[in-house]
Amino acid sequence: MLRTLALLLSLPLAAGGQDSKDVARALAGETSAAPQRLMLVDLPTPAGPRVRLFDGKSLDGWQPWLGYADPGITYKGDPAATPIGTSRDTSGDFAVRTIDGEPAIWVKGETWGSLVHRADLRDYHLRLEFKWGAKRWAPRATLPPNNGLLYHTHGRPGEVFGTWQPSVEFEIMKGSTGMLVMVGKALRAHTNVAFDDTLIAPHLRFRTDGRVVDMINGTPTWNVEAAVDAEKPEGQWNVLDLYVLRDRAVHVVNGVPVAEARDLAVIGPDGKRTPLTHGRIQLQSEGAETWFRRITVEPIRRLPRIVPTRG
Repeated sequence: MLRTLALLLSLPLAAGGQDSKDVARALAGETSAAPQRLMLVDLPTPAGPRVRLFDGKSLDGWQPWLGYADPGITYKGDPAATPIGTSRDTSGDFAVRTIDGEPAIWVKGETWGSLVHRADLRDYHLRLEFKWGAKRWAPRATLPPNNGLLYHTHGRPGEVFGTWQPSVEFEIMKGSTGMLVMVGKALRAHTNVAFDDTLIAPHLRFRTDGRVVDMINGTPTWNVEAAVDAEKPEGQWNVLDLYVLRDRAVHVVNGVPVAEARDLAVIGPDGKRTPLTHGRIQLQSEGAETWFRRITVEPIRRLPRIVPTRG
């Protein structure tokens, strides 16, 4: 782990091209690894009753927050820019509507932000279903639809780019659903990676037999791609399962495990690494119309295991 940290400190965040691949090779190894098919075993028995985080009638329990009126400035870090926050009616951004015969949470996606649930969760199995709507919005109108399930949320609203709270992200993006992302500069997580030259920067994919890296926002390990693309064709509902136990998490897409994080932590002003073991969840709004339904959580006392399939 010290070797990985030393590499991160010595390597600049490459913008793309050959330089970024050299960085990825230095972190993960020379050989470009193929996606790894995995399966989930030893599923935990629920340690208590299942609770619905979405009641099917309203957004009770959910707090909206909106970033900037122009999402194109989100990542520019302009201290003079002011996010919308909660200063306007958000019923045109987040609402409960009926689709495919049952209620769901509708996220318009035009203005970036999130719905944050008030429950402070720890040691749980969360399940939800999502599918893409038809609308896409600038500045991501021509890019893959993007959203996210953010967990272990803490800190203040809008702390990250004026739009989100610090958290770990279970990425929801076409082709990359399940990807691990650190949302906030103080977040940390360990995971295993391999170099994959078919990916855009940072060219790192989750692999159980890969090298251990420390994930740090703003460095070449700020995200790690899912082991495989397990998302269903657009227009179909996808089932996401998130298993969290203390400072560890497992991401599962349509029954296929695609990522695992360990040693989730926050770095304090003094540099001390404090385990991150609980927090709220956020449903992102980030440029694509999205539907969420059947959001439930139940307590667990152990994590399932991820094992490679044979053949």
